[in-house]
Amino acid sequence: MRLYAVVAAGGFRRHATYRVATAAGVFTNTVFGFIVAYTFTALWDERPQLGGYDLPQALTYVWLGQALLMTAAMMGGGFESELMERIRTGDIAIDLYRPADLQFFWLAGDLGRAAFHLLGRGVVPMALGALAFDLALPADPFVWVAFLVAVALGVVVSFAIRFLVALSAFWLLDGAGVAQITWLVGLFFSGMVLPLTLFPGGLGTLAQALPWSALLQIPADVFLGKHTGWGLVRAYGFQIGWAAVLLTAGRLLQSVATRRVVVQGG
Repeated sequence: MRLYAVVAAGGFRRHATYRVATAAGVFTNTVFGFIVAYTFTALWDERPQLGGYDLPQALTYVWLGQALLMTAAMMGGGFESELMERIRTGDIAIDLYRPADLQFFWLAGDLGRAAFHLLGRGVVPMALGALAFDLALPADPFVWVAFLVAVALGVVVSFAIRFLVALSAFWLLDGAGVAQITWLVGLFFSGMVLPLTLFPGGLGTLAQALPWSALLQIPADVFLGKHTGWGLVRAYGFQIGWAAVLLTAGRLLQSVATRRVVVQGG
């Protein structure tokens, strides 16, 4: 465990060195936050309580989305490009023979990355949004803690999806196309474009059942007090369930890939 804690800390420090990129990201998130917030304001003026949110809740949702965009790597930007490159060049064989679990190693580094982006690119846009708009910020400290737990679980689900995408490079050689399709699908079904509660009929039911809803929709609803008591337990259960399924699938795919490397190496 100490090894993975060191890897996580290294992931945090690694991303903390890119100060200019972080500042540019904060600026971008803030600008897009204002654009989307004013768009939502116009929409909610015409349709109050749309999707079960009042205007302050809808605006809060907007700024949570900007805070979690990079935290949950909804547009990529995590470990997957590096892992796919190591698979393409064959350097992955060295990783597989190291005395560290491949999946846990990359998960630890990604958790460190996510922690940095939550602080480095999440806090400032959220604070500026709170200064400019009337946001529905929780007064109960427990809600903040529950929200952070939901964010952490969402990051694990995001990692599990991206780990599967990265491992596809064992068979496709270049998983960039799969990654781009996954990011587009993830942006739509995470609730980044619109809250999933606005999706009509069967599409809304499907969207909320897919793993991407664990990245933004569930953490946002926890923050807004939509999940309390057993509802909060069920929300966590949903995230944990998808994390377990996807991590297991990743481990199975990793085992198949490892046997393939061993056979080719032998």
